[in-house]
Amino acid sequence: MEALHTLSLHQALDLLEQGAISALELTQAHLERIAAVDGRIKAYLSVGAEQALTQARSADKERAQGRAGLLCGAPLGLKDLFCTTDLPTTCGSRMLEHFIAPYNATVVDKLRKAGAVILGKQAMDEFAMGSTSEHCAFQIPENPWKAGRICGGSSGGSAAAVAADECLAALGTDTGGSIRQPASLCGVVGLKPTYGRVSRYGAVAFASSLDQVGPITKNVADCAIMLEAIAGFDQFDATSVRKPVPRYRDVLGKDLKGMTVGVPKEYFDKGLDIEVEQAVHNAIAALENAGARTVEVSLPHTEYCVAVYYLIAPAEASSNLARFDGIRYGYSDKDAGDLLEQYFRTRAGGFGEEVKRRILIGTYALSAGYYDAYYKKASQVRTLIREDFTRVFSECDLIASPVCPGPAKKIGALHDDPLSMYLADILTISANLAGIPAMSVPCGFTGDGLPIGLHLQAAHFNEEALLQAGQALESQLGINSLKPVL
Repeated sequence: MEALHTLSLHQALDLLEQGAISALELTQAHLERIAAVDGRIKAYLSVGAEQALTQARSADKERAQGRAGLLCGAPLGLKDLFCTTDLPTTCGSRMLEHFIAPYNATVVDKLRKAGAVILGKQAMDEFAMGSTSEHCAFQIPENPWKAGRICGGSSGGSAAAVAADECLAALGTDTGGSIRQPASLCGVVGLKPTYGRVSRYGAVAFASSLDQVGPITKNVADCAIMLEAIAGFDQFDATSVRKPVPRYRDVLGKDLKGMTVGVPKEYFDKGLDIEVEQAVHNAIAALENAGARTVEVSLPHTEYCVAVYYLIAPAEASSNLARFDGIRYGYSDKDAGDLLEQYFRTRAGGFGEEVKRRILIGTYALSAGYYDAYYKKASQVRTLIREDFTRVFSECDLIASPVCPGPAKKIGALHDDPLSMYLADILTISANLAGIPAMSVPCGFTGDGLPIGLHLQAAHFNEEALLQAGQALESQLGINSLKPVL
């Protein structure tokens, strides 16, 4: 049998079901893997070894009694913005460095109800604001495929941990590409569900009309299992949709005959890396080989996506992060002379530069005299962007395009150029603005051995089409078993 930490989620669950391995053995193997390689990857901000081993023993008992849940005994990781009562929730920020939440996020409770083992919390851009994970206040996670390269963001630690076999799968959040982009750069699968499909309760908010929770996994079959475990209505989330959860695993293995894939001309513009463009075109050809028909489509308002996103997201962040004032919880500067000074000094000292930059942008966009010119106008253009997708999905089942304009850059390459970092999200943010589901699936490598992902987007609540096409692509390319050498 291969080393336990190298197993995929569905392989591990099969072995657990057969009694060939125990949850305790599987968890110990992953804790040993973290100890062996995380010094280089720096994916975890906290590891709850004792809690994980206790959960593993409980999972073994549940399975022995015939009460195994969907994820019983599976060691998973969490992006460090999901509230947990037994591990810190820092959001990668000094503002919440020692914060222990008084309740669990709904998705955490769902994972535990399904029998999952939580290994720890993973590094991220501070309050999910970034595309490289370099804005984490505590450490910078690195790409497992090449030292000194970014792993993407903001769910970078989670994608790196999955790619490095430090967990079977992980949960991240996606506000403008924060699951899909790091998944692409780390050579794993990442899915952003339809807005409202998965509860956001207990996930610390960045931009409430854009945030969505989703899985990062080693392959598409694992992604289907994870999505099935976390999806569903939640009374504690006002944006949650009361809609039945399909058995996503049922679409796996089906061919793509009768499926139409749209290729948007606007997504293959100048600035796209040549190797990325070639790998994506090869992947689209592979979808055709699997039975799909491809057509060129147009999303004419694509050019406005970045401007719209970077008005709406910072505006909502400005509102959401107002709660971090040093009064009720989190970091507080106690040396201030009065209440107003305490506010100023706490927020200046607790937030990093990128977070402060976005709060300032958002506050300006919402201020008197500018709201109509900026936030309101951006919201109107957002409607046009959503209408583009509605029209295209009346003609096709999926949209296929690159995830990122280029492969993983060197750490520090964009440190003094935030605008270039923002532009790196140009191919992913439209899915968040429209609220549609989207997924990154590995489709190739550069000459330097850096992963490239294919971006698949579908109509609202059509995650099945993403999973069906994603697995067909895996079967055609046969590269999802490749792993970085550590």
